[in-house]
Amino acid sequence: MQLTTYLNFGGNCESAFRFYEQHLGGKVGFLMRHGEMPGGGDVKPEWRDKVLHEQMELGGTTLLGADVDPARFQPMRSAYLTLTLQSSAEADRVYALLSEGGEVFMPIAESFFAHRFAMLRDRFGVNWMLIHPKEQGASA
Repeated sequence: MQLTTYLNFGGNCESAFRFYEQHLGGKVGFLMRHGEMPGGGDVKPEWRDKVLHEQMELGGTTLLGADVDPARFQPMRSAYLTLTLQSSAEADRVYALLSEGGEVFMPIAESFFAHRFAMLRDRFGVNWMLIHPKEQGASA
């Protein structure tokens, strides 16, 4: 059994995946546009270049995504993609990138369980939890 995350976007899937590829080290492995699907002749012209299906390897897992009708699109609400980072400097770097143009729910800070921890929604509508954890049993 394997669990994979599939994200819907309101028309900016390709921009989001390019951003994650450039700044988070992801690697896009597959991209199909609505206009490329078999029998796709009835696709609205404005949707021909939108993403039907995209696949990326990111942080040791597969992330999938697609563009959906903006009228149906809603930003993530109760789920987060969680990035475990190896240093406070890297956590600060990723936080600055993902929070720009987004919405911060919990600013990056030290906590009892992490050197750095933050919760935010990026400019693409994806919720992120960032953590540079402390070793269990270690003190600040």
